[in-house]
Amino acid sequence: MVKPAELDILAVAAHPDDIEITCGGLLIKMVKKGYAVGALDLTRGEMGSYGDEDDRDAEADAAARLMGLAYRGNLALKDAGVEVSQENKLKLAAVIRETRPQLVVLPHWEQRHPDHRACHRLGYDACFLSGLKKIDIEGEPHRPRKIIYVTYFRNADYSFLVDISDEFEQKCAAVAAYKSQFDDPETARRIFQPGIDIFEFMRVRARQLGQLAGVQYAEAYTVKEHILIDDPLLMPISSM
Repeated sequence: MVKPAELDILAVAAHPDDIEITCGGLLIKMVKKGYAVGALDLTRGEMGSYGDEDDRDAEADAAARLMGLAYRGNLALKDAGVEVSQENKLKLAAVIRETRPQLVVLPHWEQRHPDHRACHRLGYDACFLSGLKKIDIEGEPHRPRKIIYVTYFRNADYSFLVDISDEFEQKCAAVAAYKSQFDDPETARRIFQPGIDIFEFMRVRARQLGQLAGVQYAEAYTVKEHILIDDPLLMPISSM
């Protein structure tokens, strides 16, 4: 996809379809609000049991169009072997300098897959390194103002929820673009968790989170900082 001069939001994940499953609702919501939103995959997903890297490339582009993304990139790092190295940090920092997002979405630090854990570390360090004036990266220094963290794993330390009730079906359509992974119901149950269909899992998880906030569907995010509230009366959720 054609890269814009600047992005407002960049989501980074290890494999094609990670972004759609974890934070697809938020990205779609932000596109609707008029923000320039992009996604960066670290690998082409070549170690997946189904499909190959060419399939995943085409599917990622199709999903990006369904979400309305302004940019979709891929660093083509080794799938199932993403290393937390200075070389890889600088590759990612170069994309951050090029796209200049104010908000970056990264995987949560608690992860089952080693690539997801590595992506968390690479993403955080790259956001810092991209702001150093003397580092050996082309372009002007840029450091995102905010990083938020997302997961579909087991953590429950989320800081806030995002209402994706109006975006949920579009999110599911973006995930369904990965036909090599999820088009066959039997395959979908084997590839994510044994016996659990990915779309059923997404719906149950989003509905559970939505019930916590009084909406139909929601996604959960974590920040490492405290959230400052200026006017508690404007907080949207009732306590009773």
